Amino acid sequence: MIVNQANLSGIYKSFSTVFNEAFDGAPSQWPLVAMQVPSEGRSVDYKWLGDFPMLKEWVGDRAVRDLSAFNYEIVNKDYEATIEVDRNDIEDDRIGVYTPMIQGLAWAAKQHPDLLVFSLLKAGFTAACYDGKNFFDTKHPVGGTGVSNSGEGAGDAWFLLDLSRPVKPIILQVRKRPQFVAVDRPDDENVFMRKKYLYGVDDRKNVGYGLWQLAYGSRDTLDATGYAAARSAMMGFKSEEGAPLGVNPTHLVVPPTLESAGRSILKVPNDAAGAGNPWFGSAELVVVPWLA
Repeated sequence: MIVNQANLSGIYKSFSTVFNEAFDGAPSQWPLVAMQVPSEGRSVDYKWLGDFPMLKEWVGDRAVRDLSAFNYEIVNKDYEATIEVDRNDIEDDRIGVYTPMIQGLAWAAKQHPDLLVFSLLKAGFTAACYDGKNFFDTKHPVGGTGVSNSGEGAGDAWFLLDLSRPVKPIILQVRKRPQFVAVDRPDDENVFMRKKYLYGVDDRKNVGYGLWQLAYGSRDTLDATGYAAARSAMMGFKSEEGAPLGVNPTHLVVPPTLESAGRSILKVPNDAAGAGNPWFGSAELVVVPWLA
């Protein structure tokens, strides 16, 4: 193949098609636990999370809560992945050998939010959310007292979540969607010096915590007792005024190491002795490799 701008443009279009098709076909789990929020600048402040949406009886003036004590800013970060295409491979019509690499770029771009979202969920025992406490903590300040959404223990973490609401436990903030880009002009310095054309993907985004009231994290043994305690704690969460929040856990999220324990709680109708399992079908089980 003659290496000129017309042929290089054709290669870019071909690679773009491969990238887009692979991107669309790649699986992803993050939308289950995270809400996507668009960003139009460097960062977004989520202090509004401090006012859990609840209706109150309207008596006199509207009750406007002071959110000045809350400051939870998510700053966007830049991400990229790049591959090289040797000029000799273009001259020798060997472009097809790069198809799996372009597909790999697409999968990496599609699943990168999974890595970020579930890594953040796993880090919730030591990372702060909007109220200044760890996302999973025993002393979230509510109505003058400390409220816990965290279990004890030092084993593999598991998470009980209420994913029925528009607001989710995790925020995926998107400034720019993944974009397939290239440095492929014949007179580029990289081509002149190294005979390499560059193709890659870049985007801008970041993750942060949403409402801790919709999540319970534990590193204690995952069994019927621990599961029941987590459900009871979540369903007992109340607002600053003491009104029930109506939290109803819908999903049990576990790493692969706890899949068997999760199935025993949610998927088995009877135990070995034939006794009924009261937690059978009480939540959906989600096994997440990104939590390994």
